[in-house]
Amino acid sequence: MNFFNSIKHSRNNWWGKSWILTCLITLLIALNFGCSKVLPPEPFGPVPDERQLNVQDIEYYAFLHFTLNTFTGSQWGSGAESPELFNPSEFDADQIVGAVKKGGMRGVILTAKHHDGFCLWPSKYTEHSVKNSPWKNGKGDVVKEIAEACKRQGLAFGIYMSPWDRNHADYGKPEYIQYYRNQLKELLTNYGDIFTLWCDGANRGSGYYGGANEVRKIDNSTYYDWENTWQIAYDLQPKLYIFSDVGPGTRWVGNEEGHAGDPCWARFTPISRNEKPPAPGSILPEYNYTGQIDGKYWIPAETDVSIRPSWFYLEEEDSLVKSGEYILRMYYESVGHGATLNLNLPPDKRGLIHENDLKALTEFSQIFENIFEINLAENAKIEASDTRGRSKEYSTENLTDNNKATYWSTNDGVNDVSFTVSFNETTIFNVIDLREYTQLGQRVYTWAFDKLEDGEWVEFASGEAIGLRRIWRSDDRITTKKIRIRLKGPVCPAISEFGIYAEPEGLVIPPRKNWN
Repeated sequence: MNFFNSIKHSRNNWWGKSWILTCLITLLIALNFGCSKVLPPEPFGPVPDERQLNVQDIEYYAFLHFTLNTFTGSQWGSGAESPELFNPSEFDADQIVGAVKKGGMRGVILTAKHHDGFCLWPSKYTEHSVKNSPWKNGKGDVVKEIAEACKRQGLAFGIYMSPWDRNHADYGKPEYIQYYRNQLKELLTNYGDIFTLWCDGANRGSGYYGGANEVRKIDNSTYYDWENTWQIAYDLQPKLYIFSDVGPGTRWVGNEEGHAGDPCWARFTPISRNEKPPAPGSILPEYNYTGQIDGKYWIPAETDVSIRPSWFYLEEEDSLVKSGEYILRMYYESVGHGATLNLNLPPDKRGLIHENDLKALTEFSQIFENIFEINLAENAKIEASDTRGRSKEYSTENLTDNNKATYWSTNDGVNDVSFTVSFNETTIFNVIDLREYTQLGQRVYTWAFDKLEDGEWVEFASGEAIGLRRIWRSDDRITTKKIRIRLKGPVCPAISEFGIYAEPEGLVIPPRKNWN
């Protein structure tokens, strides 16, 4: 008996009628579900790869500049310094990494080898390393200890290895590239997961060079054979992202002062100083500062800056440590402009993060927590001018669910949009935080904020670009019961997170300063 015969046979039977009704309802529900399934927006322009998404989540991390320079007072060692100078009397990897964590950072990048060529690990390819220092009688390994401390404390670990080596006799010759790659393999195979390889753009010039004491020049667009050198790194650490002036993971922002452009697009096309392919040290930094609205690649900016005027520890700078309030300014102007923040914390001669640096980090962490602990938008009513397919999957509820994997979006072709935030009572704030769902690209070109005042909308802020994150902050506080967020771009938006915050009363953000 087939299905239709069963219907005919049971039409006068109560159970049969119920069964038929159930089947019909189930069929209708299934058909309705199939028809109402709303597809996500199509990606727009370049999008981040898995490696870049990983560093976007880390967002704020530490540089540790530590080598022979720490003991000589130099910032760029010549390469002639004796390994015997390296002897941090109280080296404590957990204290160093603990300071990073206390400052709210989620990762560490260690200068395993700076321009002086001195290796903080016992490399088998050179004598210019910790194995010939008095520290731990030549049995120590700074890289290992920092990597293990990061693992214990739940922080990502990254490596800086200078391409320029002012100690090595073969620098500038073809033989040096194999030496560089050999050491790269040591670092990427012996110390667990590495989240980044940081490639400095400083290359060529005077140096010890095995006793030659001369100036050596290289063509940095071709000498290091970056394409194949970086492929070695990827093969050894598939999740690794690479920083250099031109990416390909993140790009240098163009300054070392703690601020990114406004706007600062994640979209970027490297532009060389000459007709040769762009390479570390060969680009035009003004484009790095802002990126390009029509950039061909997803290469967001990294803002690298030191907590002190210098990169390596100097005792005379103990009173010149940036304050917690100034670190907050740098955070707003880097992370808050869609870049990542790489804050240098140079260990001192003891092998510790100095007390003054630790105090500033603690101050910043406390201020930051006080600001971002309470999202004033979470208990407000949020209504959008449009919602994609009228589906809960893309509703405004996703804006305040603390889940970066969900987002609010509108229907295709609805690109000039807004959402309103209605508070239960008059609310005072001075910080607004927005994030795009970057897996679908950088879709918002302009934004504007309005407040309801005497029954009319009054604009109080506007700008370009959101991307990884856009934090608007003002010295003036906004007082209102309702605000409106207006967004415009070439395609429908995809906004994953939204927050409204109030800085503590009395907090003063210092003006931007050139510390160098």
